[in-house]
Amino acid sequence: MVTSTATTPELEESPSDAPATEATGTRAGIRALLLRLHFYAGVFIAPFLLVAAVTGLFYTAMPQVERTLYQHELKVTPDGDPDRLAVQVAAAKKAVPDGELVSVTTGPGPEDSTRVVFEEPGLKEGYTRTAFVNPYDHSVLGTLETFGQWLPVRAWFDDLHRNLHLGDFGRNYSEIAASWLWVEVGGGLVLWIGMRRSRRKLRGTLLPDRSAPAGRRRVRSWHGAVGLWAAAGLLGLSATGLTWSAYAGANITQLREQLNSPTPEVAATVPHADHTGGSGKPGGRDIGFDGAVREAREAGLGGVLDITPPADSGSAYVVKENTRSWPERQDSVAVAPDSGKITATLRFDDYPLLAKLSRWGVDAHMGLLFGLVNQIVLALLAIALIAMICWGYRMWWLRRPTRGADAGRRPRPGRAPARGAWRRIPGRVLAPAAVVTALVAYWLPWLGIPLLLFMTVDLVTGRMRRNREPKEVGV
Repeated sequence: MVTSTATTPELEESPSDAPATEATGTRAGIRALLLRLHFYAGVFIAPFLLVAAVTGLFYTAMPQVERTLYQHELKVTPDGDPDRLAVQVAAAKKAVPDGELVSVTTGPGPEDSTRVVFEEPGLKEGYTRTAFVNPYDHSVLGTLETFGQWLPVRAWFDDLHRNLHLGDFGRNYSEIAASWLWVEVGGGLVLWIGMRRSRRKLRGTLLPDRSAPAGRRRVRSWHGAVGLWAAAGLLGLSATGLTWSAYAGANITQLREQLNSPTPEVAATVPHADHTGGSGKPGGRDIGFDGAVREAREAGLGGVLDITPPADSGSAYVVKENTRSWPERQDSVAVAPDSGKITATLRFDDYPLLAKLSRWGVDAHMGLLFGLVNQIVLALLAIALIAMICWGYRMWWLRRPTRGADAGRRPRPGRAPARGAWRRIPGRVLAPAAVVTALVAYWLPWLGIPLLLFMTVDLVTGRMRRNREPKEVGV
């Protein structure tokens, strides 16, 4: 079948040209459809992306800000050998008398304090109270409200980036941004590369065309070239952001479980024979935090260690490496509190591939994987996204009517790309694409809901415009 773009006698009379013409018309229809989707998302989703980029840019500087603001709690002057962890924990308990001990984290170096973490009544969900202890004289340097390993300033900006301090309702904003970022980047890549390839300008594809006349063409050149360079990083941020979103994240977790690739946890349950102690009776002795660390070190664990005490009489100490830079060190062991025997071992090398990719991706998203280099890359990606959004709105403004009857009226927004592109796409292409889109929208609900709204608005405005056309013709 020859599409409506093949209207010349030569094309209609040459059977050999029909497939090429049909393919050309299909590509043109797909491009027009992508352009309209890119436009709608650029206008209505860009504010969510802009907020995510700006808050993410602030977040990239938090490690340095944190070290500066909390130097008193974080840093100590080495003085001989460190006290036993048991002594440090006892001092921390006096500083947080109402707290329930959660874990102990050793310092990464001799100049770092020990963190003793407590659950405390009255704190927000997910937050804990951390006492910072000088390991050399077991003095408590201070206590801070923390979120995981984040101190207050980073926790505040982390919450801002995730949900704008609006709780579960605010998480919808970041999920919308993550759900649409890959669509905008992927669609933009197809549009940009397709356009530049057709013009055979490799340099113009990779670099902005600074020779272009001032106006929409130059702005588009910067928008496309910067987007090309930032695409891989932005796609990675979109994918990793979705993994801990509310709705899409739950679907991704379910999918990983079905693929037998959840993030594993070391078994903390102690077999009965391993918690009888030297006396042969349950609860005979307790090796304590120091014994658990000693056994973990002998098992090969190094660097920063998180030690979780036994939850009950049948549980073990869980000691886990917490080095989240490259290479990752996330090995963990369970140590029987009575016998000191290691009852379970989990090596990061034994994680399923998807669990490893998730760990690496999340840590890269948070700026942890490669340290300062990771932070700089994230900052550049945030700046690039902010710039592309601004250029996108600039191009929209430059498309506004400036001549003829519209010139003397009040300012109007730029024109949208032509509608009806889907009619130019053959059914055998459009139908599978619609099915795939529906499936993706089901798994990413904050992609599907705005997409449905875009389609509804597009159909309604199109119908309204068609209803007005006879009146305008009659006039």
